[in-house]
Amino acid sequence: MPTTRRASLVLALALLLGGCMSDNGVNDALPRMSREKAQTWAQHWVESMARTTKSEIVPGTARANFTHCTGKNGEAAGDGRFTLMFNARATLPRDRYAEAVRALKSELEAQGFKIVGYQEGPGRELGAYGVQAGHPKDKQYVSAGDVAEDQWSLSVDTPCLLPPDAEQQKF
Repeated sequence: MPTTRRASLVLALALLLGGCMSDNGVNDALPRMSREKAQTWAQHWVESMARTTKSEIVPGTARANFTHCTGKNGEAAGDGRFTLMFNARATLPRDRYAEAVRALKSELEAQGFKIVGYQEGPGRELGAYGVQAGHPKDKQYVSAGDVAEDQWSLSVDTPCLLPPDAEQQKF
């Protein structure tokens, strides 16, 4: 795994773990969303990334992984807060990787994302193409990259979310 991709993955983990507590304070209100709505939203993002890159999602590869939020200082709440990591694989001919990664980078920048990792080959080794980005306001993190010959991984990670009917626990 190239160093830039490894660093991007470490950054993604840091964003997720720190995302449960806002920069303004431990008890700031968390965004509210049900698990079902979060999964629908994340799936829509992955499908949109596939359209932007002109790739086709491989049936049966979509995975939703819900986890409990942990705060910056290890705080663990019992109020149901969660994060979602949603991932799917898509087919994309290797000769279109550069074009696809450029298109996705451009679209993410247009939607206000900050690009935190970008690889545009050249080469045929795995990990030569990819983009990772975080949204500074909404705190979601998205990534795309080549993972196999003619296969691309598309991922969306949510910030810490609180179910709509839950009372947010204070620390």
